Amino acid sequence: MSNGNNGITATNEYADIEVTQSDHIAVIEIQRPPFNFFDLSLIQQIAEALDRADNNPECRVVVLTSTGKAFCAGANFGSGQTDGDQSPEFTEEGFQNTTGKLYSEAIRLFRSKKPIIAAIQGAAIGGGFGLACVADFRIASPKARFAANFVKLGLHQGFGISITLPRLIGNQNASRLLLSGRRINAQEALSIGLVDEIVAEEKLRDAAMQLASELAENAPLAIQSVRATMREGLADAVASATVHELAEQQWLRATEDAYEGIRAVSERRPGNFKGQ
Repeated sequence: MSNGNNGITATNEYADIEVTQSDHIAVIEIQRPPFNFFDLSLIQQIAEALDRADNNPECRVVVLTSTGKAFCAGANFGSGQTDGDQSPEFTEEGFQNTTGKLYSEAIRLFRSKKPIIAAIQGAAIGGGFGLACVADFRIASPKARFAANFVKLGLHQGFGISITLPRLIGNQNASRLLLSGRRINAQEALSIGLVDEIVAEEKLRDAAMQLASELAENAPLAIQSVRATMREGLADAVASATVHELAEQQWLRATEDAYEGIRAVSERRPGNFKGQ
């Protein structure tokens, strides 16, 4: 830990995130630009940072943000070939070996005790969409984009999206996004309740900090108590859902459609699916 100017305390011990704290607000910044692809390691680091925030009485609110073009573009599936450019967790073999561990870490995020505000400057795709849904509030720039594009990959949704998305935007809107895999812009996300506010990109971090300050000025024990009530059962429901999500993802990952879907998304074309 090192003390900087204006009372800001920074933690630089993580490989892919930086944590700073000032005025009862911890900022967790993902630093894997430009796309901030996620994997087991990244989710573990965020989970560890949230655990520390929970155990720090000086922290009352967390802001989750990222550098680069995308907020989090989800998993790096590469080209769909064994060319070494994809994250090992998301190869066919990796699904069997480590995706369950990733979801265990994801559940740690949902069990965190303090309010989380996500500042979303660009794309939140797939698992990155799921990460955005962990937060209590989402503030987006006009360039933000959201897609649960799993069906375009030939896969089932994961990261607890089966629970979080209907809870945020209703079952009908969630079904439309999940079954179409369509990408929506910030304005449409605002209209269905997925984001709480849209602000200019250059003011995004300030807007997130302003909301965080509004929460942090209140009684911290009361804030945690109210949040626990509002999110009652959420972490347990996500834990149960991820068991089912993983089972569905595992058998689908071995299909020809998944291989084709991953290639198609990488090549930015519609998939030529065969139902095999």
